[in-house]
Amino acid sequence: MAISKIAQPQFSPYGDDQPVPDDTPGAWPAPAASGPLSASLQLPGSKSLTNRELVLAALADGPSLLRAPLHSRDSALMIQALRTLGTRIDEVEGSGAFGPDLLVTPGELTGGGYIDCGLAGTVMRFLPPVAALALGPVAFDGDEGARRRPMRTVIDALRALGVDVNDDGRGALPFSLYGTGSVEGGELSIDASASSQFVSGLLLVAPRFTRGLALRHTGEKLPSLPHIEMTIATLAARGVVVENPEPGVWVVPPAVIRSRDVDLEPDLSNAAPFLAAAVVAGGTVSIQGWPVETTQVGAHLARLLPLFGATVTVDGTTLTVDGGAGIVGGATFPGVDIDLSMGGELAPPLVALAALASSPSRITGIGHLRGHETDRLAALAAEINALGGSVTELDDGLEITPRPLHGGLWHSYEDHRMATAGALLGLAVEGVFVDDIGTTAKTLPQFPELWAGPLLGISRPSVNPLELL
Repeated sequence: MAISKIAQPQFSPYGDDQPVPDDTPGAWPAPAASGPLSASLQLPGSKSLTNRELVLAALADGPSLLRAPLHSRDSALMIQALRTLGTRIDEVEGSGAFGPDLLVTPGELTGGGYIDCGLAGTVMRFLPPVAALALGPVAFDGDEGARRRPMRTVIDALRALGVDVNDDGRGALPFSLYGTGSVEGGELSIDASASSQFVSGLLLVAPRFTRGLALRHTGEKLPSLPHIEMTIATLAARGVVVENPEPGVWVVPPAVIRSRDVDLEPDLSNAAPFLAAAVVAGGTVSIQGWPVETTQVGAHLARLLPLFGATVTVDGTTLTVDGGAGIVGGATFPGVDIDLSMGGELAPPLVALAALASSPSRITGIGHLRGHETDRLAALAAEINALGGSVTELDDGLEITPRPLHGGLWHSYEDHRMATAGALLGLAVEGVFVDDIGTTAKTLPQFPELWAGPLLGISRPSVNPLELL
């Protein structure tokens, strides 16, 4: 599958009653809720788990089968990158509803290629340490937005480990490295304040370093700790025990990464806008296949959404959110004051909900979102304010003062979570248009179809951005 910028659908999937703004032909009209929901959905596999398992399978001692993996732009970029480095990855028939399983057969890591990171943080932060184990040069670049994402920590870490890296002093994409076939490892200190992916990328590859790795985080804050815990758990399942003797210190011994067959969990962070839709529209939304135990940060939705007036229940492996009458039906909930440092990726839908609350909210612990696909704090503030809201940036978060909202163009900034936040607000605010719904293909290509069909019961088919890759 060729990887390219997602094309923008040039038609309205919801009829012709909402004219597309003249300045953005092809903008997606976010459908308003016509009544309470009664929806039950399945979602594709976790992006975070899929890309971690792809890396570990490529470094393992034999073939691994990944069942029900995510098929999206981010995972396709990871697959293409690993193939470039010498890994064989075959699509095989599986039982998943969203695409084939993946059979990953490790090979000798080879350089001499180019890796397109797109806008995928997991590719640009996880693959350079892998490429350092290859023999020969490897070049890295990505979308224009990727060149603005923090990468200096990765580049400096590789240099400290003795890897030859050429970035012309940018500390960012594009850059190249020359792998010698091995990395000595040993002790390493980094500042991972901008992203937990800096830690995870090194931990995933550290068992293959000659001396393993003793990694220390030197910054004051470390965002998204659950993602590091996820990395440690995936390593443990493959026989690598990571010690954490004190906060911010991880010790990985040189070890064999065992092959294994893996069943991928659905992406719980991608569940956020669907579950939050029950709060806005009212009624119930259920997600099937909700894991009993998980390291995904989306699991925190079970305790966060009740703060917005919802009731959450779990029956076996089905999680259900009941929004009662919902905001559309006249229900109200007070503002919230929450620290989201454990999972900033949940911020966009929760900020959207806060904009519909009855009193002000403060959502903090998310300063690192300025370095995500876009500056999400600035983007959320700009887009909600453009619809009549009042959002103020803080050093480490946002302050949201609810005001009546009106329709208008919602910019996605090539950020999948910005696009879905616009769709969520559109349930309660008529006339919201998302300029590029295709950007959801980064982690959930089926978003327009799932939003229209299983969630809202709109029968007219929507666009599947995956078909536009």
